[in-house]
Amino acid sequence: MWKEKLKKIMQEEALYGEQINSGATEKQLELFKNKVNAELKTNLPDEYCKILEVVNGLEFNGFILYGIDQNLIEAHQNQKINGLIENNRIWYENKCQKRYVFLGESNISWYVYDLTAKNYCELDNPSGNQVEVFDNIETMIEKVLTDAYSLR
Repeated sequence: MWKEKLKKIMQEEALYGEQINSGATEKQLELFKNKVNAELKTNLPDEYCKILEVVNGLEFNGFILYGIDQNLIEAHQNQKINGLIENNRIWYENKCQKRYVFLGESNISWYVYDLTAKNYCELDNPSGNQVEVFDNIETMIEKVLTDAYSLR
C-alpha cells in the first residue's frame, strides 16, 4: 500500500520536472549496514533496508525519510539525501535517544525504530514522547507518505 502512495508522490514530482531517488543497490546497502554498525554501534532493521531498495531517501512536503549517507554513494541522486548516520549522530547527542534508530522526521515528529521494544514508532519532536506505535515499518511509511501527500 505504501508503494501506491510513493507512486502518487512520484507523479506529483514529475509535474515539476523532478524525480525521487531510485533504490539503493545491494552493494550500497552492505557498505551502509557495516558503516552503521561501526559508527552507531547497532544493526539496521532489515525492513528499513527493504524500503531503501525502493527509494534511497525522500524529502517531500516537510517529511524526510533518511537514506544512505551521501559520502557512501558514488552515483548521482535525484534528490539530496538526508543521511541516516549523520542525523543519528545529531540525535544521539541526547544520550536517552540512543535507544532508537532515527529513520526520518517531519516538522513535528521523528520516525524511529525502538531498539529496546523492537518496534517502529512516531515520537513527538522535540519532547521525544511516543505518539504512535506501528505494527511494522510499512504501516509507518504509509502514514508518513499519506500525511506528506495530504499537505500538498
